Amino acid sequence: MSSDQHHLRDTDTEERFEFKKEQRAAVKSGKGLTEEVVRLISEDKDEPEWMLQRRLRALEHYQNMPLPTDWPGQPDLTELDIEEIIPYIRPDVDKREGADSWDDLPDDIKDTFEKLGIPEAERKALSGVGAQYESEVVYQNMQEQWEEKGVVFCNMDEAVQEHENLVKEYFMTKCVPPSDNKFAALHGAVWSGGSFVYVPEDVTVQMPVQAYFRMNSEGMGQFEHTLIIAEEGSEVHYIEGCSAPKYGSHNLHSGGVEVFVDEDAHVQYSTVQNWSKNTFNLNTKRAIVEAGGRMEWVSGSMGSKATMLYPCSILKGRGASANQISIAFAGEGQNIDTGAKVYHNAPRTNSTIESKSISKDGGRTNYRGLVHISDG
Repeated sequence: MSSDQHHLRDTDTEERFEFKKEQRAAVKSGKGLTEEVVRLISEDKDEPEWMLQRRLRALEHYQNMPLPTDWPGQPDLTELDIEEIIPYIRPDVDKREGADSWDDLPDDIKDTFEKLGIPEAERKALSGVGAQYESEVVYQNMQEQWEEKGVVFCNMDEAVQEHENLVKEYFMTKCVPPSDNKFAALHGAVWSGGSFVYVPEDVTVQMPVQAYFRMNSEGMGQFEHTLIIAEEGSEVHYIEGCSAPKYGSHNLHSGGVEVFVDEDAHVQYSTVQNWSKNTFNLNTKRAIVEAGGRMEWVSGSMGSKATMLYPCSILKGRGASANQISIAFAGEGQNIDTGAKVYHNAPRTNSTIESKSISKDGGRTNYRGLVHISDG
């Protein structure tokens, strides 16, 4: 292939992700992280009181925790000014829970996702497709054949209302509490959107479930929460993709992922992120795996100014297993700090971690991992 052809391919890829739309917001918070902002988010979502109280407790944890700065080689976070980040933008979509059909979306939002291959993915017969624009899920669909078997795939805001008991039991209580780290606390205070997946006992969802997260506005933060509950003997594959256009000021992505793998269940979680090079990508992802269960993480990190991401599997039950594969690419001005954590807390558990990286033009990649085997 000629150098001109290489250049064309790079340019086409950049244009696919770097385009931006004029912002049209129905609700937009002020900058920074305050109690007023947290209450605005909760009120706009018409949340129950218990969720508001969890947000406020997470805010307290956030305010009492310092920025992590003591890991050798970690990305420099001093350029990240959270007081300049806009935590919440609800796009101008008629239905709070998102559109019932693709055609119901406003043209500018629909055009954004069509350029990115959504709903092309749905046309290829995925089990379900969700699309988040700014702080809200604007489109989500689950094929009827899985709904009939009791599978739930909806946005987290809808789950708080329609599946309140499950969300109240699992949301940031057992897996990723807000006290875990400063960015988990930040996430717990201002989370918005994301996906809720529930797979009943012995149900295998044979086609992947896919979600796509898009930041369009300058200087905003995106804080989607993904909660997956796979009951005994079930199986599901969840795929997420992320992108944003590049602006002069910094954006922040601080998502939270909690996965519960019951006995003999199998969950695969695949991520491809191509955030723009002004985005700080600071996520917390963790799974709790019961006896005989299997958790697989597949991560591709190609974008962002700085990434700190270490998916974690807690092997809680006898015979539980985990497989973690990560690929990282850092070009000029990028610092990609990724890895994996596995806790072997039961007999006959096993895990495999594979991590590959490429650094180019002064970019930096770093692997940071932990394998902990409990006494006995």
